[in-house]
Amino acid sequence: MLDELLGRAALKDRIDELEDEKRRLREQYEAEERRRSEAASARQDAEERVNRLEDKIAQLEGAVARERDRDGDASLSYRRVETVRGERLDAVLARLRSVNAGEEGALTAYVDDDDLPDAVAEAFGDRAALVQRAAPCLAVVDDAGLVSATLDVPAPPEAFCEWGDEFRVDDEWVRPTGSFALALVRAGVFAVGEYDGHDRRSFHGFRSDVKGDHSKGGFSQGRFERRRDAQIDEHLADCEAAIRDVDADRLYVVGDARLVDALDVDATATAAVDASGDPKPALDDAYYEFFTTTLRVI
Repeated sequence: MLDELLGRAALKDRIDELEDEKRRLREQYEAEERRRSEAASARQDAEERVNRLEDKIAQLEGAVARERDRDGDASLSYRRVETVRGERLDAVLARLRSVNAGEEGALTAYVDDDDLPDAVAEAFGDRAALVQRAAPCLAVVDDAGLVSATLDVPAPPEAFCEWGDEFRVDDEWVRPTGSFALALVRAGVFAVGEYDGHDRRSFHGFRSDVKGDHSKGGFSQGRFERRRDAQIDEHLADCEAAIRDVDADRLYVVGDARLVDALDVDATATAAVDASGDPKPALDDAYYEFFTTTLRVI
């Protein structure tokens, strides 16, 4: 009654109307912000998919280029290409070691680039270009041409080229032997195991807070990338500390090639692998992938 007499009732009604209008406008604004954020997120997801596809295309184009003859002759091809591991790899190695080619009848060479030693070029003759395609690789050929092949080597030796009465294929180049550690390094994921041959004696792994490749929401891309780089640096420092704690004769480090190259550790061998996910199963996948070899019969 008093409010009506003083004219405050109308003002209160107007305040209520304005509050309702403010609430509706805020709801519209929040809905628009959500749509804008979802659109930005969808755009960034699309860009990420495009980047992944472009990377895959580049990898495939590189593989096609490597499979061409370095001299432009694409007519040569391998007689057989086979992925070997485990018992099948053991059988292949046993057959190579069973060859007795007589004095200076078996050539073994580790070719670490496509610049072939003269002895390799001469021994493989007009099919030497196939060794160039496979490099880096271990190449074996006998003087009669009965055995002629290359093997990818997970833990390669220094480049060498030698004739003997049999092929030189050391177990530690291609198989899990002796005491070694295998570390997997990816953005946000780390795992390391200490092994005695095929048996894993210890495991250590962790996840780190590393953002994805693209910003979400209102982050500027530059600010986002700086933050992500800092997180990766912290992650790599933790990985290095964990690796230095392992006790093994040899160290293999695998994972994201860029991160593996950025590590400050003394590794016997490194390799890029696709293993991802939780640390322990990812390490199992990395072990399986690292100790897989490609046999190319020339």
